[in-house]
Amino acid sequence: MGYRITIFGASGYAGGELIRLVDGHPDLDLVYLGAHSAAGETLGTVHPHLRGGDRPLRAMDPAAAANCDLAFLALPHGASAEPALDFVRRGVKVVDLGSDYRLDSPARYQAAYGAAHPHPEELGEWVYGLPELFAEDIRSAVKVAAPGCYPTSAVLALAPLLRDRLLDPGAVTVNSVSGVSGAGRAAKPNLTFGAVDEGVVAYGVLTHRHRPEIEQALGAVAGAEPVVLFTPHLVPMQRGILSTCYARVMPGTSSADLSASLTAAYAEAPFVDVIAAPPQTRWVVGSNRCLIAAFLDERTGTAIVMAAEDNLLKGAAGQAVQCANLMLGLPEQTGLPLDGWMP
Repeated sequence: MGYRITIFGASGYAGGELIRLVDGHPDLDLVYLGAHSAAGETLGTVHPHLRGGDRPLRAMDPAAAANCDLAFLALPHGASAEPALDFVRRGVKVVDLGSDYRLDSPARYQAAYGAAHPHPEELGEWVYGLPELFAEDIRSAVKVAAPGCYPTSAVLALAPLLRDRLLDPGAVTVNSVSGVSGAGRAAKPNLTFGAVDEGVVAYGVLTHRHRPEIEQALGAVAGAEPVVLFTPHLVPMQRGILSTCYARVMPGTSSADLSASLTAAYAEAPFVDVIAAPPQTRWVVGSNRCLIAAFLDERTGTAIVMAAEDNLLKGAAGQAVQCANLMLGLPEQTGLPLDGWMP
């Protein structure tokens, strides 16, 4: 018998990926599937591609699901605040894939989401679940807030370079493109095929809630928060994120310095590879990998750092399992795919 696992939000895209990963994990046993509107149905009605389709989807009730070692909460913003604390009070470890506990202060939360947090005393008490940068904290944690998909790519790309004082933190630009699965499974007019196909659209311009998270995570590594301009774009593909980050380099910084900093930072990281060519989303879709490449435009003194990931794996479910492995004392890479799908 392995560690007993509960998943809330089992009917969503990230929830489905969690089920797939946990089912294939040698040390985890899935004992409870919780869903909201799909409660009372079977798994096969919402995820026909997964085996064990006769398994029931139950109510998202922490009291009924508390006979487990760890709970994954793959819920929309605002929906995990209460069940997360309920599980913790019952002695269950939690990995929250949502955004409720990622930020470290009431003021930052208010700035990001335009509302007060229901449990402001909890902000700053959850470990930020980016294993490549905070693995030791995650290992000893009971409650982990997994990063957003965009912040994962941007922070992995920039954190070592800012920590090593190779970039000017005063003006960092992050332009990201993402597939439509990053917006969740709920039906929305702007995400229909006719609205998305053959078009690219920027959204959340100047207001996207991931910008404060990116600044917070980079500051935790670099020692001082950079000023980040973040613009996400929706592109007509199912999954994948490519973030292209720009910053002026500090005087004397070379292209070799950029590559050496990233290579040293991720030398022992099983899911991050520093490569020479610009990474493509097709190279990482289906895997828990993040590919990073750095270039220096000597004409303008600007570093261009690119990171590609699968938003549903390294940006969500895969990273959550990576955190759970650390929390449960398992090898970090257990049960997680290193190879992607192509074509």
